[in-house]
Amino acid sequence: MSDSSYIPPKVWTWEAPSGGQFASINRPVAGASHEKELPVGKHPLQLYSLATPNGVKVTIMLEELLAQGHSGAEYDAWLIRIGEGDQFGSGFVEINPNSKIPAMLDQSVMPAQRVFESGSILVYLAEKFDAFLPKTMPARTETLNWLFWQMGSAPFLGGGFGHFYAYAPEKYEYPINRYTMEVKRQLDLLNRQLAEHEYVAGDEYTIADMAIWPWYGALVLGRLYGAAEFLDVDSYTHVKRWAETIDARPAVKRGRRVNRTWGDEAEQLPERHNADDFEAGDADTR
Repeated sequence: MSDSSYIPPKVWTWEAPSGGQFASINRPVAGASHEKELPVGKHPLQLYSLATPNGVKVTIMLEELLAQGHSGAEYDAWLIRIGEGDQFGSGFVEINPNSKIPAMLDQSVMPAQRVFESGSILVYLAEKFDAFLPKTMPARTETLNWLFWQMGSAPFLGGGFGHFYAYAPEKYEYPINRYTMEVKRQLDLLNRQLAEHEYVAGDEYTIADMAIWPWYGALVLGRLYGAAEFLDVDSYTHVKRWAETIDARPAVKRGRRVNRTWGDEAEQLPERHNADDFEAGDADTR
């Protein structure tokens, strides 16, 4: 069904929340809405995030770096409850003026360096630790091609398909069809690429995989929007193979738990300040 009765006004004004799960935190202005300092831990890297797909990209990267032995990648992961508007606190806005998770502060340099936008954080960490970003120009460029593909494509999956299929207060045929078509085109593109390569950018595991997996991997594994059957994800066999391969990595298993506050309690770790927190969380759920 379509709503043909709505006529846009000459000048749009913000009068009331428009409905939907996140209506209470959506607003047409930037900047802080309240004063609130951010906590700061002892580790070099301070992450302020939530285990949404964009947040999971970074915690996977950090756990992969630690698994490689990069002790400088030790981090404190602080929970930002976006449903309660934590991202509009003055401390968070100082690190990310765009008020979106994830945001990171690198305390190992002076002055401390803020880094925001998940793709920027992945590149920053890859260059800082010389890891998961190929050194040769062709392979590096291909990795960045796919990283930026994800940054540009995911809004169609999350803000488009995910919103209208899962979160909008009413179901409308036109936007669901429009975004479903685009998401399936993106899945087909990935499927074709992964038919010829072990990983998205080639035969090496890179930040491109870490960026794409929390969105499209979670989708084909049935963890996103309850839309696996609707999208016929099993037909994208190469994407499924890739998603399952990455899902089995120990660092990925740890990373997707960090800053998670929903679902199975055994998979939740609202804050992470030490590697032992994973074991403590496991003990809490036994």
